Amino acid sequence: AQLPGTPLSNQEYHQFFKFLQITLQVSTACHLRELYGCQNKLVQTLDKYENHGVVPQGPVCSEMSGKRLFPNFCIFAFYRCIKKKYFLKV
Repeated sequence: AQLPGTPLSNQEYHQFFKFLQITLQVSTACHLRELYGCQNKLVQTLDKYENHGVVPQGPVCSEMSGKRLFPNFCIFAFYRCIKKKYFLKV
């Protein structure tokens, strides 16, 4: 364990900046979703990428306890953004 107040190791810095980069990218995607909605081509492209090319149709269940049901993938993705549960899956 490092002493408090000492700099991160090279590996720790790599993980730290990797986390920041991922968080900034997710935050940007959520901001696009909030601004333009699910009908935006870029948002649709991101949704397709996340779902191997096809956005699920109809209601979707999440892996949250209680199997929360969402009317569609768009509302589920928006919920993740609002709650900052970026890695929650359907």
